Amino acid sequence: MASSDPSAARLKKRKRFRRRLRSRIILSFVLLGFGLTTMFAFATNWTRTRVENQLVEDAINRNIEKAAQQFELDPKNPQVGFDLVRAFVYTPDKFESVRINRPEWYELKDGIVGMNGIGEDGRPFAYKLAVRKTPQAWFFLAYDMTSSARSEAQFNRALYLSVLVFTLFSLLVGLWAASRVMSPVSELALRIKRSGRTAQSEALAAHFPDDEVGQLAEALDDYATRLTNVVQRDREFNADVSHELRTPLAVIKGAVELLLSRPDIEDKTRNRLLRIQRAEQQCTDLISALLLLSRNERGHGSTDIARLSEQLLDAHRAQLGSKNLALSVEGERGLNVDAPEAAVAVALGNLIGNAVKYTTEGGVVVRLLPDSVEVIDSGPGLSAEDAAKLFERGYRGTHAGHSQGGGIGLSIVRRLCDLYGWDVKVKPGEVRGVVATLRFSRPAG
Repeated sequence: MASSDPSAARLKKRKRFRRRLRSRIILSFVLLGFGLTTMFAFATNWTRTRVENQLVEDAINRNIEKAAQQFELDPKNPQVGFDLVRAFVYTPDKFESVRINRPEWYELKDGIVGMNGIGEDGRPFAYKLAVRKTPQAWFFLAYDMTSSARSEAQFNRALYLSVLVFTLFSLLVGLWAASRVMSPVSELALRIKRSGRTAQSEALAAHFPDDEVGQLAEALDDYATRLTNVVQRDREFNADVSHELRTPLAVIKGAVELLLSRPDIEDKTRNRLLRIQRAEQQCTDLISALLLLSRNERGHGSTDIARLSEQLLDAHRAQLGSKNLALSVEGERGLNVDAPEAAVAVALGNLIGNAVKYTTEGGVVVRLLPDSVEVIDSGPGLSAEDAAKLFERGYRGTHAGHSQGGGIGLSIVRRLCDLYGWDVKVKPGEVRGVVATLRFSRPAG
């Protein structure tokens, strides 16, 4: 199973739900237009209603005062009619009829209240009722509000339509503004994307005016220049170090081969020379692998995994010392990998080296599979903390103790796997020890 990066998964999820800047600009214009239009409509309707009520109440108050004055002048004619207003005057002998015929008026106090009723034609109507009760008479003045209610409904519909129209207008303005605002930003992003496909970065500031986007392009040009210089110095340093280290290693290799060719050399000296030869080969392979990683380029070749596994185990057999370990290769031969032998040797050699280092008894088995290789040991096993952090640079496992090493071997293995598209994982064994699997073709999914 391919390894997963939780931080990358979280970043991908956040990007999937994150609104683009263009969408946020359009949404801002729509919300602004809708909010301002709604507030204006609300303020207009509130002002209209307040002014209308004030005018109606003033008219009713004047009319009821007029009705009271007319009653004092002519008590025998208590009912007075006005335009849109109907006045009712009841003398004390008719107070009881108010309770019977108009019970909704009987308990009212002095003032103006809104009322609803059903007309003779069966249609509902609305009116405002002014009430004034004196010991001499009760005055009721009804102001027909039906037409006003209809006009208010029409006015509200007009306001709703205005809100919709201005919201759509804000959407169009937002689309236009977003296109104008995002056009130079999109062009800058496109030029950066095209520039990243070549070794030499393209100058961006020359294509933009001296505004905020132009200043951003100028800052990106400066950053790209500094970054290019850093990368160039890093590549030159790696190439120089690689070249300078290969020269003394070549001298060591030649001297060791010359000494090993002598027939009178002692066995003890021969073993030491063979150890120097293996160390020289490990250094050469490591330099080649690190140079590939620094250049981020894949080398090609045909590496026989079975033969390389035997060579790596032979190198470790000579260094076991007092350890009683059985080192063996199992499985079918024939697995070849399209990669330089140096890169595969570093990746597989680190897994075998860790297995031999932390296993004190039992054995280490390299098992060959059709598309992968397993390194199985009988060591102390693997804790949950080690399993989670094993491939982090500088991390040394709980069983490392005072052993030599900076904790970068497995991080180099991980980087080689990322470069070549391989997969590496380490898990506890079925009974004890650890099983490290190096798969040379990542499974789908």
